[in-house]
Amino acid sequence: MWSGTRISAVTYCEVPLVVRRVIIPVAASVLFLASCAFTGPDGSVSGVYYWTASYYAEKFHGRPTASGEVFDMYGRTAAHKTLPFGTRLHVTNTANGRSVVVTVNDRGPFVKGRQLDLSYGAAREIGMIETGTARVRVRVIGRDMRYVKSVRFRSGKGPFTIQAGSFSDRDNAYRLRNVLSRSYRNVYVQKVIVGGAVYYRVCIGKFYAKAAAERTARRLAEEGYGVMVITYGKRT
Repeated sequence: MWSGTRISAVTYCEVPLVVRRVIIPVAASVLFLASCAFTGPDGSVSGVYYWTASYYAEKFHGRPTASGEVFDMYGRTAAHKTLPFGTRLHVTNTANGRSVVVTVNDRGPFVKGRQLDLSYGAAREIGMIETGTARVRVRVIGRDMRYVKSVRFRSGKGPFTIQAGSFSDRDNAYRLRNVLSRSYRNVYVQKVIVGGAVYYRVCIGKFYAKAAAERTARRLAEEGYGVMVITYGKRT
């Protein structure tokens, strides 16, 4: 789940400068980490941050995002490494004051020094296409709870695994596997043939107890992944 950010030149909570100067650094770190991000009982997050943002466009247009939605480069969405899907952000370009509201529906960016990846449409809205990256003020304004998923089950006996996605395109399956591998262990792709068609299932873990699989599946569902607990079948 989401945790507070460190106070640094790249990312820090918005605190008046006079306060930052007079509080003992160690004590300030504890105080600000506690106040930067608040996770509510519904999994929503709040806080204000200063981040470096980039954007992505044609290469991923029309492909599924980590949340399962198809990426629309002209939409107003964003990718973040850990914020739950559906988190809504008010993003302001500090260089020109232009702002846009986006919804987190993907994971990334995975480039050092960057904390947010905007869709092309959102980046254009705040005037950062020419620069490629921008220093942005980010305020969490809520969460679209429609992104919270229910855990589905397929009948059968153990052992169990969690299916986080099923794709006919191998590259899409491995992209999701790589994203999930940053937060979960034992993420793998299982090739299966259904009705003569080939599918690539992205699965997480092998559980001998159904209850253990359900616990992990619920965590994934709360983050916004569409998951199913299934019996582990033979790879084909």
